Amino acid sequence: MNADTKKRATMRIKRIAGQVAGVQRMLDDDRYCVDVLTQIAAIRSALDALGVELISAHLETCVAGHGTGSEHRCAKPMSQEQLLAEVRAVLARFLK
Repeated sequence: MNADTKKRATMRIKRIAGQVAGVQRMLDDDRYCVDVLTQIAAIRSALDALGVELISAHLETCVAGHGTGSEHRCAKPMSQEQLLAEVRAVLARFLK
């Protein structure tokens, strides 16, 4: 993941953490259930957007750039079949 992607992801996750803390405050304040559920839906949407951004970055750098030196430093050497299997597994987990 490049520095720009990491910065955007970090900013997003901090916003999401704030939203989760807000839900906790709503529960502590005994807020109306529908309002709490609306905030939970917003958190799920924000997590999905973060996931899409990270998957896109992975596809651009680690998959399309496989073998070019642009992969993440922790990426394992893989054959094309292994790489595709990894992408399928990640997508299957993400889309559940």
